[in-house]
Amino acid sequence: MPAKDMDRVVSLCKRRGFIFQSSEVYGGIGSTWDYGPLGVELKNNVKRAWWRAVVYDRDDMEGLDAAILMNRLVWKYSGHEATFSDPLVDCKSCKKRFRADHVIGQRCPECEDGELTEPRNFNLMFETYVGPVRDDSSLAYLRPETAQGIFVNFVNVQQTMRRKLPFGIAQIGKAFRNEITPGNFTFRTREFEQMEIEYFCKPPKYLQPGEKSDIELHEEWVEERFNWYVNLGIDPSRLRKRVQRPEELAHYAKATVDIEYLFPGSLGWSELEGIANRQDYDLSAHSKDVSEEDLERLKLVRNLHSTQRLDYFDEAYVDPVTGKRGARYIPYVIEPSAGADRATLAFLCEAYDEELVGELKPEEIADLQAARTAAIKSIDKKLSDKKLEPGLAEQLTAIKQRLQDTDSILDVESVCNLAGSERVEALKKLRQLAARLCDEYSRVVLRLHPALAPIKVAVFPLKKNEPRIVELARSVSALLRPVCRTVYDDTAAIGKLYRRQDEIGTPMCVTIDFQSLEDSTVTVRDRDTMKQQRVSTSELVDYVLRRLE
Repeated sequence: MPAKDMDRVVSLCKRRGFIFQSSEVYGGIGSTWDYGPLGVELKNNVKRAWWRAVVYDRDDMEGLDAAILMNRLVWKYSGHEATFSDPLVDCKSCKKRFRADHVIGQRCPECEDGELTEPRNFNLMFETYVGPVRDDSSLAYLRPETAQGIFVNFVNVQQTMRRKLPFGIAQIGKAFRNEITPGNFTFRTREFEQMEIEYFCKPPKYLQPGEKSDIELHEEWVEERFNWYVNLGIDPSRLRKRVQRPEELAHYAKATVDIEYLFPGSLGWSELEGIANRQDYDLSAHSKDVSEEDLERLKLVRNLHSTQRLDYFDEAYVDPVTGKRGARYIPYVIEPSAGADRATLAFLCEAYDEELVGELKPEEIADLQAARTAAIKSIDKKLSDKKLEPGLAEQLTAIKQRLQDTDSILDVESVCNLAGSERVEALKKLRQLAARLCDEYSRVVLRLHPALAPIKVAVFPLKKNEPRIVELARSVSALLRPVCRTVYDDTAAIGKLYRRQDEIGTPMCVTIDFQSLEDSTVTVRDRDTMKQQRVSTSELVDYVLRRLE
């Protein structure tokens, strides 16, 4: 089962070197995170898996890496300079700021008594200046999306790579948005990484018999992107396709489908990726000489600065009326846009699991039951106090109900960490007992797909003070290192080494023991089942590669 609450995932990420608070030695900076040694491997593997699926495994895609800094006019004509904003309100008392569409009523959600200002638009783009002089002529923006770099390079890519429609351009890159209310760990941040595709296709009026329409291609991309997450280990029951309602759509969008994942905790169903049919809006916005009819249809202003018309010459088109061959037009575009950070977080949440690997002794069960009964009685005593702080009674009631409904030490430990538990001394004692029993009888395991796992194989010597075993273990590690990410570790007892690798998602552990010295076989342990198998060192590379497929 995936993580039941986000706090456990956050704790694992900090404890095992996946994700750290940025600038932590100076108190951090709001909603900014650094990917540690394992986190950068995981995120890179997510990006590699995406790139392989959408570029290498298809014959109609090209790659691009556009600059973060672009001419300011790109953002003027894309509409970002005028409309890329959120409604902002301020509390007149505590001075905190909120998105107006996240606030109910006219009172501050923090201090409750504060009056809110009237909403005003707040542009989400980060401003910077190019060159030594800070004036309007040197104003630039950190890009809020990677898509515009693709659009303005459409003709460059199409002509240099001699592409015919339909074809797509893929890009992975950083984007920046000055969010008013970022949060929920790495789900919404001011600096993030996008994995975007712009898939260019023919407008309906230029389709020839047998060619797929923009509607069909949009549906195909929705299915392909949904299946990508499933193929990498996300349970389809925690994924859904949400069709945006007409009132949600951008005015130029023909249709948009969001792929959402059921995150633990307050995030719930939240967007991983959006697949939009943007018609010919974007290329038209950056083109010169667009007709008045199209400008009105797309609600665009005439572009007075572009030096090109971003169109396509279709030499295969035959006019059904005149029989004339060839046509020049601005293509439609299907846009699957995913977040690398959100995808990484979703894979972490989905892979996180806690399971019992042993049975408690009768006396330990009795101790746990006694501690739980004492905690429930202590909560009842607290609840009888009519002077409880607002909200605490609801928290304690929820804790009591959860304690009564569970017998699992894993759930007991989780309940003892809920909000309000720190106010009950008996719950602290129950937490300590449950934590000790969990350490002994349970394990945390990240059931990551092998393609995503930061480390593929860990190699251990059974005895680190036996030179022959250590020498063979290091040679096995060197044997595997050229074919997959492999680490050597001898810093703990074998049981702790296994638990450590389980917790970071390593699919296989290879142990070298005394038998290895006799017959050149090693023990390979599977992360998910914990089953072990003897494998000859001469066959080890092939065995590992088969298991990683």
